[in-house]
Amino acid sequence: MKGVILAGGSGSRLDPFTKVMNKHLLPVGRYPMIYWTIKKLSNAGIKDIMIVTNKEHIGSFKSMLGNGDILNVSLQYEVQKKDGGGAADALLCSCRFVQNEKFVVLLGDNIFEDSLVSFVNEYKKQSSGARVFLKKVKDPERYGVAVLNQDGSQIESIHEKPQCALSPYCVTGIYMYDSLVFNYIKKLRPSDRNELEITDVNKMYLANSRLYFDILEGWWVDAGTHESLFQANQLVNGMTDWEADL
Repeated sequence: MKGVILAGGSGSRLDPFTKVMNKHLLPVGRYPMIYWTIKKLSNAGIKDIMIVTNKEHIGSFKSMLGNGDILNVSLQYEVQKKDGGGAADALLCSCRFVQNEKFVVLLGDNIFEDSLVSFVNEYKKQSSGARVFLKKVKDPERYGVAVLNQDGSQIESIHEKPQCALSPYCVTGIYMYDSLVFNYIKKLRPSDRNELEITDVNKMYLANSRLYFDILEGWWVDAGTHESLFQANQLVNGMTDWEADL
């Protein structure tokens, strides 16, 4: 299996730092944010990784990470052609890299405690379809929200940033897809934000009874704001084995 890290976007919520630096290169603990997502993939046995970012910052990623040797992985890079086109548009840029394999996608600002090892092993056994990772949070309306059925065994619906919390479970930026995802993305229409939304991709899998889920047990942070970036630093620095993990 291969891995794809989406590390584009303007990072406007982390202004003024992101006026001069891609947010995924900001420090979390002693390391750049992007290190953590790379190592989560690497520790799960995924060594072939593509980073999709914007034209303005791709040189910074290459200067810092090179071909991935420093982290014992093999890195490739791709520029998202449509600036501000959304996560699904960025994911489409990895089509040639992934080809017909199943793969793991991480949003580069998702910092989390759980190991991906068991989840990756289970997904390898899954014949087809996609998996999303849910996390019970206090403010799910900030994210995509997954509503489960009565016995909690299936996702009934997904809603992007609803005005009121329909469920305590947010959809995190951790996904596992088969190659069908690229066909779905090509069918998408831009949202009201003029973006191709990853939520709409997941809805297509759901509509075809091909969407499964796992729930994260450890902490999870979307480190895209000043407050959550500070929280991510606190959580990472509080880990007894965090430095050994890198």
